[in-house]
Amino acid sequence: TFDTGGTILDWHTGFATALKNIGEIHQIQRDWGRIANDLRRRSLGKMVNLGEHEPPQYNFDDAHRMVLNEVCVENGLDSFTEKERYSIWWETVHSLATWPDFPAVLPKLRQRFMCVSFTILSFRIVMDTAKTNGLSWDAVISCEAIGKYKPLPEAYERAAHYLQLEPHQCCMVACHNFDLNAAKAVGFKTAFVRRPDEWGDEGPPDPEPNPKHDLIVDNFQTLAREMGLPISV
Repeated sequence: TFDTGGTILDWHTGFATALKNIGEIHQIQRDWGRIANDLRRRSLGKMVNLGEHEPPQYNFDDAHRMVLNEVCVENGLDSFTEKERYSIWWETVHSLATWPDFPAVLPKLRQRFMCVSFTILSFRIVMDTAKTNGLSWDAVISCEAIGKYKPLPEAYERAAHYLQLEPHQCCMVACHNFDLNAAKAVGFKTAFVRRPDEWGDEGPPDPEPNPKHDLIVDNFQTLAREMGLPISV
């Protein structure tokens, strides 16, 4: 099972570029990388552990929309029109590019393993970005359907149940310790893939992997080789 938002998709470049392009239309200059990270950080904050106390009332698309409106007010971007904002929180997100090491490796991994996007992103984000990047998942499991969002243990347990596997038969692949640590706590194997550029120049908030992860690699080619596939870098 693969985290998708930061491990597979380059959200920072997508957000920063979209914000910059619209800013240029309005002749506005800002630190677009910082604003992109703020948008991501706060949207993520609305999603983690969602459903812990009551059924979720929104998904990740809604979180992007709500936070973008807040960010626009706080950064003097009130001139961004509704159409322009839609192009950021929907069109940009649903066409995000993958990190370049992933698309060629996925079909090779699928020859031996069941490869599933297991994500807090909405179904539509994963479906649309798969089309954009030519990805073929064996399945998509969004916490949107489970009603419990990672890193709640119920999310991982339910994902394994849907796949008709025991947790110890699953491996969570991600670039975030919080996701992998929670997966390991319910019995998943874990693989940490470094994404040093996920947050642009700011760098990732948790760059050092937990040494207890089963695999720690720099890219997906190395992950595939470590899992027994004959792939050259």
